Amino acid sequence: MSAEDTDAKLARKALPMRAFSESLPMALLRTREAVMCLFRPGLRSRGVTEQQWRILRALAHSGSMEVTALAEATFLLGPSLSRILPDMEKRQLVSRRQVDSDLRRSMVSLEPKGLRLIALHAPDSEQIYAQIAKRFGVEQVTQLFTLLHELQDSLEEISRQHAKSSQRTSRKPPARARARPGGSR
Repeated sequence: MSAEDTDAKLARKALPMRAFSESLPMALLRTREAVMCLFRPGLRSRGVTEQQWRILRALAHSGSMEVTALAEATFLLGPSLSRILPDMEKRQLVSRRQVDSDLRRSMVSLEPKGLRLIALHAPDSEQIYAQIAKRFGVEQVTQLFTLLHELQDSLEEISRQHAKSSQRTSRKPPARARARPGGSR
């Protein structure tokens, strides 16, 4: 047995947690990477990053969106979105305008050139989905989507419960101030 194997066995015994190979976040990341390896070449050939594609898809699906809603929908941090949008505007894929009622807010809209890019890439994307379904099975893909939605709903419920519980504990009245030595406050 090598020193690495021995170290790994000792770590598994010493750490009160599941094996790294059974880590749900890592399994999801590995699967995401396997899926994106199929989609990336097509996106690259169209001159679009994964993040830009998510923005285009979100706008095509939902219509114009406020920047904060777009960030939430695409799982992009606000500062990242702020760096991505100017390039997309320059390429005329999207446009941004301020909200009349609040000049601090802005709306992002899909432009015709962005819609054409989606339409151009859509057949390639659907072909990849067909390959996945053929390889993995149509029923398994459907089941996977169902399970992922159920998992997300369950985890969001856990988050809501944690938020409620932390609100209850934060409402406790503050402890009385302790008297300072010497009796003065």
